[in-house]
Amino acid sequence: MTVQDAHAPDERREREETELPMGVGRVSRGWIAFVGLAFLGVVVGIIGFLTEQGQGLVGTGMRDLGTMGGATWGLYITLVIYFVGVSFAGIMIAALIRLFNLEHLKGIARMAEVMTVVALLLGALAIIVDLGKPVRGVVNLFRYARPQSPFFGTFSLVITGYLFSSLVYMYVTARRDAAVLAARPSKLQGFFRAWSAGYEDTADQRARDRRTTFWLALAILPVLVVATSSLGLVFGLQVGRPGWFGTLQAPAFVVLAGVSGIGHIIVLAAIVRHALHQEDRIGVDAFAWLGRFLMTLLFVYCYFVAVEIFTTIYQPAVAEQRIGDALLTGRYAWLFWGSIVTLVVPALLLAWMAIKKQWRIGWLVAIGVIVNLGALAKRYLIVVPSQTHGQLLPYGEVGTYSPTWVEYAVMIGLFSLGALLVAIFMKIFPIIELADADTDPDVDDGGAERPEAHEMEKEVVS
Repeated sequence: MTVQDAHAPDERREREETELPMGVGRVSRGWIAFVGLAFLGVVVGIIGFLTEQGQGLVGTGMRDLGTMGGATWGLYITLVIYFVGVSFAGIMIAALIRLFNLEHLKGIARMAEVMTVVALLLGALAIIVDLGKPVRGVVNLFRYARPQSPFFGTFSLVITGYLFSSLVYMYVTARRDAAVLAARPSKLQGFFRAWSAGYEDTADQRARDRRTTFWLALAILPVLVVATSSLGLVFGLQVGRPGWFGTLQAPAFVVLAGVSGIGHIIVLAAIVRHALHQEDRIGVDAFAWLGRFLMTLLFVYCYFVAVEIFTTIYQPAVAEQRIGDALLTGRYAWLFWGSIVTLVVPALLLAWMAIKKQWRIGWLVAIGVIVNLGALAKRYLIVVPSQTHGQLLPYGEVGTYSPTWVEYAVMIGLFSLGALLVAIFMKIFPIIELADADTDPDVDDGGAERPEAHEMEKEVVS
């Protein structure tokens, strides 16, 4: 054995001790390939957006209502509703984990928080793209905004208040991990020190942060419901818009938001679990809890859809009947019944797994993808048919709308940007909260809690 071979284990051990956990600061070929593919998708989106800026909204499939027989809201508004819905479930799950101390779900808490922030940013970008002239839209928001309008609530609660509260929540909950990593020499040490902002890993500090996150979670939950409901009320309060006006719009938006968001969390948790080999931190019981929650929301939303169908069939209004025919047997029937299948079948599969108590992660991931396709289709059906088949009676029976390549390119860009942001975050900060074994014993009370520190913490909390 050579001297170099003898020293190899020591060098490997030293490298492992200095490396940051969860793959932070290290890149692999697979990660580079994924980021490169996501970046290519972002470029496609930028090309679509620049084309729209050069041609105007005429480059999209949207047209004015009335004599042009089109729809002024299309795929972009569908994406706004979709991304805000995804964000709803993310911060909701994170808040519930803090409020009820759900230990078996703590492995997914931070990725839920990250997903919320990313989804809200994507929703804001979708609004900007839909405005056509973003600068003028932002200026007019301050000049002509009416606080009593649901549109104002959408911008103020969702894009500003909701996003700001989510960022503050993620910042506070991650300070301890930032302090632990700031004590380790790395290229990101300055970043971790800025995030921790003087945090000291003591029992008193942890108790204060737990109280802070508890009250933040308690305050965020009603903001979530109000913000998502206000988005539904943008549609539900428009009396002269057939297919939109109704009392079920707000609660249906909230429930479907939970469906799409939990589906995303399941997929993201499975990817992180496999990529970072965190089977012990993200166990099957976490997926089982998410599966049961998703199943409940799916059955509730299916009930809402059934009520909507019966109301459409039995109510006498001509405009509403025209929209109902277009959805059930007409132009949009394939998309409507397809979305029903993507929501009902997963609900039944989840019920079967719950009865058998056999939760298979691969099946849950497939269900998470399928319900998101269904949720995206349902949002499209909320936005478009009421414009093409419900608002054009004085000018003709029906209108048309089909997204162009520009809109599809922007959609690809937005989804790619979301994947890119999550991938980058995973390399600059742990996507899963550090366990006691990952903490540095040199950090104040020692990143890992000693028995006496744990007892002191109990006294402080009580």
